[in-house]
Amino acid sequence: MTAQRPPRLSTLLCAPFRLVYALWAALVFLGVGLAALAVMLLIPGLERRRAAGHYAARALLALMGLPLQVRHAERLPAGQCVVVCNHASYLDGPVVSAALPPRFAFVIKREMARVPLAGAALRLLGSEFVERNHRTRSSADARRLLLSAARGQSLVFFPEGTFDTRPGVHKFHTGAFASAARAGCPVVPAVLRGTRHALWPGGALPRPGRIEFEILPPIIPAAAAPDAVPALRDAARAAILAALGEPDLTCCDDTGHPPDIAPARSAPASRP
Repeated sequence: MTAQRPPRLSTLLCAPFRLVYALWAALVFLGVGLAALAVMLLIPGLERRRAAGHYAARALLALMGLPLQVRHAERLPAGQCVVVCNHASYLDGPVVSAALPPRFAFVIKREMARVPLAGAALRLLGSEFVERNHRTRSSADARRLLLSAARGQSLVFFPEGTFDTRPGVHKFHTGAFASAARAGCPVVPAVLRGTRHALWPGGALPRPGRIEFEILPPIIPAAAAPDAVPALRDAARAAILAALGEPDLTCCDDTGHPPDIAPARSAPASRP
């Protein structure tokens, strides 16, 4: 058995600073979150509440030592659009809220509605909650999203629906692209960099670092094409993969290994 390598001296020396930073980040998150929630409860109008959330997210990142750079903001259409972005960390939502103008509704898994502070804030911001594991509710949520898009609402999706400890891009669900095709509006792919480093899904302690949000060229849906939805999905995913430079995780089985190097005794789980 190989002996476990002792921690590096630099790691041991940095540990107290990381603990202090983690405590600071938690206090900032709680303080800014409570202040933003109080403001949103007091001010009328969805547009004003979204503006408050936008500036609160910017303040949160600044106080946490996470400078945000938005690249190619000029590519974002002035009118209705659907933004789709890779998903790497719990920080992704606040970062995208800080990066985009406050006219977007976020499409978020319904479990987030039950998180005490976050759920209340997301409801006040007019977020769209969707069910992932209940077929009837999922269908109802999909119809509601299509109606929202048809009425002119700009939406933000993380079409992977989840993230894990591995760098890379999972398969995309089709809800974002069906909404864009129904509304006849552009899909705007976007790439997040730095959030996985700042708050790694497999770690407990955050760390400061630069965050980048890059807006890629919009993709216009083909009018009345029967394959418009999968074509939009595939084009947006290809653009994000090319710009992000991380692995394509659809080539891996449920164990996380590529099929040609999967452990001999592990069988792929059945897929719905």
